[in-house]
Amino acid sequence: MAILNPSGRAPRSKAATAGEENSDLVTARLARLRKYARLLDSSVGLPGTRFRVGVDSLVGLIPGVGDAVGMVLSTPILLEAWRLGAPRRVQRRMVANIALESLVGIIPIAGDLFDAWFKANLRNIALLEAELRRSAPATQGRIIDVPSGAGGRGSGSVA
Repeated sequence: MAILNPSGRAPRSKAATAGEENSDLVTARLARLRKYARLLDSSVGLPGTRFRVGVDSLVGLIPGVGDAVGMVLSTPILLEAWRLGAPRRVQRRMVANIALESLVGIIPIAGDLFDAWFKANLRNIALLEAELRRSAPATQGRIIDVPSGAGGRGSGSVA
């Protein structure tokens, strides 16, 4: 005979509770990363257009050091992907996005325009979220908020 808790349900296993806590932590970390990526890539709207730029694009305008600073600002997203256990292929692609944006950013004016258009940090968040959605174990049946793309809208993925 199963012992019921006050809600009338059987008590949950420690493993299920730990899985949910871990899922909640991942969701919170992704939300924090999404905010950071938006700050870097799309926090400021350009008047008269629907185009947005971020701190990364603005810092990239500083001759000589702007693109190096932008690369350093992008590394926390990569580090968090490593902490979340993203596969090496995803991490390599994230590094390639950061490197491409930084190298092309060296070119005066054209590089700055590319930096504003490419948005490596939002691309990297989308890569990480897609990987987490793809690798989420379907057996837990827990819904977490891993939005499709970097737009911030939840898609209710099974984790």
